[in-house]
Amino acid sequence: MAEVVLFHHIQGLTAGVRGFADALRQDGHVVHAPDLFDGRTFGSLEDGFAHARAVGLDLLRQRGAAAAGGLGDGTGDGLVYAGSSFGVTIAQQLAQIRPGARGALLLHSCLPVSEFGTSWPEEVPVQVHGKDPDEFFLEDLPAARELVASAPRGELFTYPGEEHLFADSSLPSYDPVAAALLLERVRAFLAAV
Repeated sequence: MAEVVLFHHIQGLTAGVRGFADALRQDGHVVHAPDLFDGRTFGSLEDGFAHARAVGLDLLRQRGAAAAGGLGDGTGDGLVYAGSSFGVTIAQQLAQIRPGARGALLLHSCLPVSEFGTSWPEEVPVQVHGKDPDEFFLEDLPAARELVASAPRGELFTYPGEEHLFADSSLPSYDPVAAALLLERVRAFLAAV
């Protein structure tokens, strides 16, 4: 079984994010879902972004890295880093720069590898999931293609439709068919790492 740290999206640690974590726990995985917003959730992307900007995006990313630091073997070694949209900015960085990452799950977003170095670590498998033509993911699609092309064990999955946070069952953007397929693919990924 895997040990996963799941970073929530810009609307916070919603019931849907907690439900996704619980689904993975039911498979026997250890899943940590740090709450970077101190219990606050937001009804829109815009409200979540306003909160994140007010707190400070860099500070939130530092909180995420600190939350992961003591997990795994106590240094973050052996973890699968997972993130949903905003959470990808933390998960991708940790998977790319921290030695010992076991894998990366990037949901609804992907950054260029150059954001955190020169290359993706060969030993770290990665899955990227997003909707095409989600306006946010469309901006990230070239980076996602580049990342998975450079990763020996990289996979990119796109789903039809334009909903951004389609895997969060507590939001109006939820797409149960695409979310079920995403979960199935994530489960296969975790079973293989």
